[in-house]
Amino acid sequence: VGVSISLYLVRNYAPETSGSGVQEIEGALDGLRPLRWRRVLPVKFFASIFSLGSGLLLGREGPTVQIGGGVGKMVKDIFKQEDRENNPLISSGAAAGLAGAFNAPLAGIIFVIEEMHEHFKFNFYSAAAIMIASGTADFMVRWIIGPNPIIEMNIYTMPKLSGLWLFVLLGLIFSVIGIIFNKLLIFSLDVFDKFSGIPSIFTGAIVGLVIAGIGIFSPEMLGGGYHIIGKILSNSYTLYFLLALFVIRLLLTAFSYGSGVSGGIFAPMLALGVILGMFYGNFLQPYFPGIIEHPEVFAIAGIAGIFAATVRAPMTGLILAIEITANYELILPLIFTAVTTSVATSLMGNQPIYTILLSRTLAKADGVIE
Repeated sequence: VGVSISLYLVRNYAPETSGSGVQEIEGALDGLRPLRWRRVLPVKFFASIFSLGSGLLLGREGPTVQIGGGVGKMVKDIFKQEDRENNPLISSGAAAGLAGAFNAPLAGIIFVIEEMHEHFKFNFYSAAAIMIASGTADFMVRWIIGPNPIIEMNIYTMPKLSGLWLFVLLGLIFSVIGIIFNKLLIFSLDVFDKFSGIPSIFTGAIVGLVIAGIGIFSPEMLGGGYHIIGKILSNSYTLYFLLALFVIRLLLTAFSYGSGVSGGIFAPMLALGVILGMFYGNFLQPYFPGIIEHPEVFAIAGIAGIFAATVRAPMTGLILAIEITANYELILPLIFTAVTTSVATSLMGNQPIYTILLSRTLAKADGVIE
């Protein structure tokens, strides 16, 4: 029922709220996509609540970025600002949306500057605006729900320098994972597009049955992933289960996003990074006991790695991993993972996922899907 309601709202009232919405904000910054905030704000809000509440492997961070951008456009229209104020206000709203969702103000700022650099018009005023918006959003989150990081875990010291090559190797692995993730996501969208004429209630029933069927046997496979990260970091799972968890959640993330409901990919992506990083650390620890003291550090590196691999934003991935875990001493090894991942996946021809999604959206608007 929840999936059907989300699909109905998206299809009938605001098709641009399908999926993450980050690509829609990037298109709006370029003047290529309309930002109908009067429709987007309520539809994105309620459609995301129903899709996330249904157990789909989606996150709230993409929706908060689109909602934040919509609020920026709303402020521009209400206060009758000039059109040149569109870009800084929409960008500020997007930064605030990400900062509020992750309780990570610096990541919100860096995300707009790095990931949206081709769309964000950088100058002193706009840079100050996104900093103020991101900081204000984080202040409100901390005031309302508390200052704790999104992922509560132990604080680890800097690993031995002799083991930094292991973070480079992890980066190479994630560069391949990034290609697989992006291709699976687009494949799923293409498959669901072929059945877009089916009524929302039937599509919702099929998607809901798949999710519910899997969830009955293994609840860990469902949801954005924050609920299982703590168990993963406490070594509650075997290597075989971690591998199965990664593969199944990877497939279900693409399946959930491809269905066309409203919801982002940040949270399930980060969960995948933690799972694979933890598997990597636990698998190699018996072979390098003198180097790997805490396999959990690779789980943190996995957050930076998968973000750099799929979004191709290594700085954002690095800052995000540090802010949401409060492990500031791991900056150096995370740099090795994030940069290696970003460079390797780029050399392999992998495009940033939001660039792919925006191109697909624009082509689809012209009646052609490439």
